[in-house]
Amino acid sequence: MSEQTRAEPRFLEPGGESLPLYIVTPAGLPEFLAGKGAKFAPWLRASGFEAAAGELRLLPGGDGIQGAVAGLGTDRARARQRFVLAKAASALPEDTTWHFATDLAADLASEAALGWLLASYRFDRYRPGKPTARPAQLVVPDGVNARRIEAMAAGEFLTRDLINTPARDMGPDELESAFLALAAEHGATTQVIRGDDLITQNFPLIHAVGQASPRAPRLLDLRWGSTGPRLTLVGKGVCFDTGGLDIKPPNGMLLMKKDMGGAATTMGLAKMIMALNLPIRLRLLVPAVENVIAGNAQKPKDIVTSRKGLTVEINDTDAEGRLVLADALAFATEEETDALITMATLTGAARIAVGPDLAPYWAQDDAMAAALERGAKSGFDPVWRLPFHEAYEPVIEPGIADLDNAPGFGFAGAITAALFLRRFADHPRYMHFDIYGHTPSDAPARPKGGAGQGARAILNALPEILGL
Repeated sequence: MSEQTRAEPRFLEPGGESLPLYIVTPAGLPEFLAGKGAKFAPWLRASGFEAAAGELRLLPGGDGIQGAVAGLGTDRARARQRFVLAKAASALPEDTTWHFATDLAADLASEAALGWLLASYRFDRYRPGKPTARPAQLVVPDGVNARRIEAMAAGEFLTRDLINTPARDMGPDELESAFLALAAEHGATTQVIRGDDLITQNFPLIHAVGQASPRAPRLLDLRWGSTGPRLTLVGKGVCFDTGGLDIKPPNGMLLMKKDMGGAATTMGLAKMIMALNLPIRLRLLVPAVENVIAGNAQKPKDIVTSRKGLTVEINDTDAEGRLVLADALAFATEEETDALITMATLTGAARIAVGPDLAPYWAQDDAMAAALERGAKSGFDPVWRLPFHEAYEPVIEPGIADLDNAPGFGFAGAITAALFLRRFADHPRYMHFDIYGHTPSDAPARPKGGAGQGARAILNALPEILGL
């Protein structure tokens, strides 16, 4: 099957014909019904419209739809759910064009505009015979930075497409192709180290994880920008994870096409950065592998010497993500960078701790963390800081080798994984994300399936993190 070509998410420019979308709160509903909505008051009252979060009513006219009114809900309702207006946008008739007919505060207008674009996402690569109409389109709202929001949405669409594609069609070869296409789109340079060249060029952990697959392991390296501060991103690209010889149960493999969610999210973030032409020097590293089973698969209790020289005892072949990231991190820190960030679908412990909606992160630098928290709020991209708790350092030291990739501690699995990675990230401004990369059920602007986490938070924090 040929790859799907997707149009970039875009707003419409003012000036054309569009229908009004009125946006009201429960407290403001009586005023609306007595003023702009007076003509429709009987209909809205009869239909039980209460301006609840995401509630929508089409407004009838003599020759069809005359407009619509959407509920914004209470402050409490909006605190409980992001992108409430995206729920209304998704219910608007397809192939229609709208403008906001209500003045909104700047942050609310930005959230509504971003949510509108994100809600227009469709993954129909495997349903080519199903006719699809164009989702309702929005005229760019006043005061909204359209270019920035379009870049955010386009990066998120790339991330979702990569994660949603089954491993049959998104192995290391296909991930490399997407990586090279992204680089070509924005004039970036790339290098690929593949197969046994990983051994000769000293990436033993990446090779060990991927050596059992007929689809060769590789390290993808992208560079973009010639001036400004340096940012290095490293994304986990495990295109499918059986668990290796420590094989997962069937239920544990059902979502493993998303185990390259860290790579997909960093690629989406890189797309945002390059589309906005930020004045930085960007580097993106993606170790792309499959963790499968064959006679040459790495075995429990193997000890592998990493690129950094630290020896690692493989106590669980299903704890492979931190291994491929370790060599990539060691490589990243062999040259100067002003900030170093890893993103990975790394541990089930992180999901138990914060659930699927929050992106837990670890940060060496408090100022960097504070900037990220502000960026998360303005990007409607929630994160939660967890500690590099140094009292757990002995847990990852098995005695027979320098490090244990899967200590049998039984607690704090996300923290011990972060501590493991920190041993290879020899940098004072290192930040690590342990994301889920998946929305388990439909939510406003976030359909069930692949999802980026943390990318918009990082993007908005970069001016502070890098001093732009």
